[in-house]
This record gives sequence, structure tokens and C-alpha cells, in this order.
Amino acid sequence: MEVFAAKGIVTQEHINQFKDIVGEKFILFDAENLQHYSHDETEHLSYLPEVVVKPRTVAEIAAIMKICNKERIPVTPRGAGTGLSGGALPHLGGVLLSTERMNSIIEIDERNLQVTTEPGVITEVLQNAVKEKGLFYPPDPSSRGSCFIGGNIAENSGGPKAVKYGVVKDYVLNLEVVLPSGEIIMTGANVLKNSTGYNLTQLMVGSEGTLGIVTKIVLKLIPLPKYDLLMLAPFASLEKASEAVSAIFRAGFTPSALELVEIDALQIVSKFVDSTAVPVNDSIAAHLIVEVDGNNMDVLMADMEAISSLLEEFEAGEIFFADDAQQKAELWKLRRRVAEAVKTSGYTIEEDTVVPRAELPALIRGVKKLGKEHGFKAVCYGHAGDGNLHIRIKKEGTENSFGDEEMTKSLRALFDLVYSLGGTISGEHGIGLIQKGYMDIVFAEANLRLMREIKKAFDPNNILNAGKIFDLD
Repeated sequence: MEVFAAKGIVTQEHINQFKDIVGEKFILFDAENLQHYSHDETEHLSYLPEVVVKPRTVAEIAAIMKICNKERIPVTPRGAGTGLSGGALPHLGGVLLSTERMNSIIEIDERNLQVTTEPGVITEVLQNAVKEKGLFYPPDPSSRGSCFIGGNIAENSGGPKAVKYGVVKDYVLNLEVVLPSGEIIMTGANVLKNSTGYNLTQLMVGSEGTLGIVTKIVLKLIPLPKYDLLMLAPFASLEKASEAVSAIFRAGFTPSALELVEIDALQIVSKFVDSTAVPVNDSIAAHLIVEVDGNNMDVLMADMEAISSLLEEFEAGEIFFADDAQQKAELWKLRRRVAEAVKTSGYTIEEDTVVPRAELPALIRGVKKLGKEHGFKAVCYGHAGDGNLHIRIKKEGTENSFGDEEMTKSLRALFDLVYSLGGTISGEHGIGLIQKGYMDIVFAEANLRLMREIKKAFDPNNILNAGKIFDLD
């Protein structure tokens, strides 16, 4: 991993000021900690911050931002460091501001089906806390056991259940935000309908920490479904598997999850976690994981039987039904650990493409063709139900796409294909540092100009996560 050194902007006087705000224990600038906070899960990139600051309160963050804004010190907000687009990479040095100490669930409001939380709460911890009350927070990225709710807000995360329940933006009601100036605002109100002025709440969701630092989050909840059923369907053809996805929805079914995993990825992850839960042989090209949930078991059983019959029309092999919670957990473990497994196997470059779901066969065909033309291997998996395909790439001698001339040409060809199919270059991982060079493929200059002007309105000194999504003129 190539490590890029910090820029020499933060002085000892600045560090002393930060110590006065958060306490000496929560200011880190030793080599080991700087290295730890120098990377997220993006490729093999590493940029050293000059200092790591770990505030506990909104007032502390506001005080830090006032100093940094006045002194023009770059600030990189960071949650759990699970991002895949370089959003938490401190590539300009400066201050790495970690929200990990802001990890309290403030209130679960059962009367109004809402939860108020700090950004450093792990997503699965929040899900389990509301589940104990019979409530449900559906967005569930694969890293839910380690990623933070604040990071999910920054990236507008999705996950398998997005196909039925939507993504993070569909659950955010209100946010407390510290602006780059150090001012503290609430973006909206804790209500289900709000037509009062510009929607600053939704503007903040998915803004990748470039407009403000989220310090408190109010989320909508729904009642927890009583039952769920899960099945695994093998296909001899990757294209037939992807064709079946669109057919399920055209037939009137809305699964709570519909995932595609190519056999190469499945072989890697099965070995990685030492699992034999899924049959793997040379006759299988891909698997679909299909889940339905609801409150009437008879209806769910009927749906699964009908979906199973439909899949047979697309040459599905013997379908496996998970009989109990343990089998379901084993299947989901395989799916959720695919990214980690294939990265360990050398597929270090991940692209987060999304197309209309009926175009998945064309996308997969195109990916394989581009791999042959540009000399890379690719494995595909992801949220087929909403057309969101993760493409992991391995090219001998190339760990990173960022800054690599040949991979840049390959990815431009890939994103041109995605755009020609009516898609876009990120479904849930964001743009961050490594995808910003491709924004011109999907946006006209007028779009980019508006985005830059919004950034300037929030952050005129360009100190907060600067250089992410796009560069300012």
C-alpha cells in the first residue's frame, strides 16, 4: 500500500487548541494512529492526516470547525472507515475528525415510530435495538455489523432490502448538522410530511460529508415483519439469472431482497469463510438469493412457490429453501462477506454501477466483453432487484484504479456502457475521491456547476472534505 504524507498545515498551536476542546486523550498524532486513520476500504490507498481529533459533543465539533475554518485547515469527517469510494481519505492532510465517540441511541419513540441517534452508532446495533421494540429500520448495507449510521447518511446507503423498503434517504426525517463555519442547524422537523422551504435534510443525505458534519439523526421506523422466507436458485447462465430478476417484478412480486452472486465470487467467499452451505460446481454460473417477508405465512409460502415456478422458466436448477434461522444466517453471511473475500483474492477495484433492472443482462455481457478487451478479470454480485451491480476487478500489477492511466481508460469505457443503458456510476457507495473523474459521463456541465455552487454556499473556504465528488474551480 502506497502511503502519501501529510501536508504540514496543522501547527502545535492548533493541536493545543484542539486539546483544550476535547482533551489530550482524544488528540492523536503518533505514527501508528495516523496510519490507522489514513485509509478506509477503498482499494489500497492511504493518505496520512496530520492529526486525529475525536470529539464527543456537537459543541466540541462546532468549536473545532470554527478554528479550522478560520485557519483554512482541511477537515476530513470519518465514521467507521468502511467506505469504498475514498470519502474518508484525508488526501489533503489536515484534521481527521472521527465521530466514533458519538455512539449513543438517544431515544426510541415507539408512539411515533422514530429513533433519534448519534452518528457513531453501528447500523446493526441500532437495528437490533429497535427490533427489541417490534420496530424495523430496513437499510442494511453489507457492512452493517461495523459501519456507522452517520456514514450511511453520508453515502445514502442501501443494501439488500432496498429493493422493497428503499434506501437511507427514505427514512431520514431530520438532522442536526455542524456547518463548516461552526454554526449548528437542524435541517427539518421530526414529521412525516414537510413542504417548508428547500429540503436541506435530503440535500445532506448522500453529500458525503462535503456540506456539513451530521451530529444527530432522526429516522423513521416501521413495524417489524413477523416472517421471512429465503431461497437460493442456481443458474447455468449468468444472463438467464439476470433476466429472471426483471421477470419476478413483472409478474407482480416484490421480494424483500433479491441478490445475484456470480459463481466465481461465490467460490471465493465459500472458501474464505469455510462454508459448504451453497452447492458450487462447474455447471453453475450464478445464484439468485430471493427473500420475501410479511405478516401472513400462507401468503409468503404461496409467493415463494410462484416465484420458484417462474424461475424454472429461466432454466433455474434445483432450488434450495432455507428451513430455519441458522440456514438463512449462513446464506446471508456468504452474501455479506463477498466484498471482503474477493478483495483479499486480488479483486481490489470495486465499481458500484446501477442500471434499470431489465438492462442487467446487457450490463453483465458488456462487463465480460470489456474485461477481455482491456485485460482484466471481473466478478459480479449485488442487489439485482434494483439493478445495482457491484463489479470487482482484478488486473495483474494494478492494485488501484485511482491515478492509473490504463485502468482509467477501462473504467471510462465501463461507465460509458452503464450510461448508455440508462444507468449511473454509483448506486450506494458514492463518488468520493476515486470516481470524481467520471462525473462528466453522467452530468452536463450545468449540473456540475450547480453542485459546485451549492458546495461554495455551505463551505466558502472549501475546508470540509474538499476534493471529494468534484474539484472546485
